[in-house]
Amino acid sequence: MAGLRARLVALAVALAAAGSHAGPQLYEPMSAAVRNALSQRVSDATAGRLPVFPSVEEKIDWLDAMSARLPRGALPRLEDRLEFLLALRYEAMRAGLDPQLVLAVIDVESRFRRDALSSAGARGLMQVMPFWTRVLGNGDAGALLDPRVNLRYGCTILRHYLDMERGDLFRALGRYNGSLGRATYPEAVLRAWRRWHFDPGPAMRRAAAQGPAPGGSARLTGGDSGSDGAQTAPGGV
Repeated sequence: MAGLRARLVALAVALAAAGSHAGPQLYEPMSAAVRNALSQRVSDATAGRLPVFPSVEEKIDWLDAMSARLPRGALPRLEDRLEFLLALRYEAMRAGLDPQLVLAVIDVESRFRRDALSSAGARGLMQVMPFWTRVLGNGDAGALLDPRVNLRYGCTILRHYLDMERGDLFRALGRYNGSLGRATYPEAVLRAWRRWHFDPGPAMRRAAAQGPAPGGSARLTGGDSGSDGAQTAPGGV
């Protein structure tokens, strides 16, 4: 364990220096303003930034805990797991989502297989439908197999659905999966969210205590699609 932790520290420093419930998401008409805002978020040039942690110790603790839970078949190399986790955390927090929730969505959608392809045509880690690349991007559906691109789209889309549903996570997850009105998928993600729960250390708890805590067990708030307020999981484990 000490050896693994030492490798995590070294790799985290190096990365900082370098800078199947899948269902068919449905296209729904949106205003030009919303479409432009979402498109801007997808194409934002800040995509290469790394997430902020309350402290180096908290960064190592989170990477250590999450890396240990990732399926080795999908991400066998430690370096790949850390790169993925840092990208996921950045994209989740940028969209105002709890990183643990995004991990849960990926767990249910693709089991962390970057090349996952559903019968409906959804692609990659977060099982994004190709039409989103035409609506919000340059139409290159093949890019959805790039983990970072897929995370950017998936987090942006989930945030959009949360805003549509005024923070109702259950309904937002139904929209994300194309199964609005049915409980199977939202309940699977909520169960996975609890499994991916992370108990932060004292430094992270102190940082969280400085800001208002979000309310509601299956409801997220955070304003419009530009929100940067990450949410927290319902309950503990």
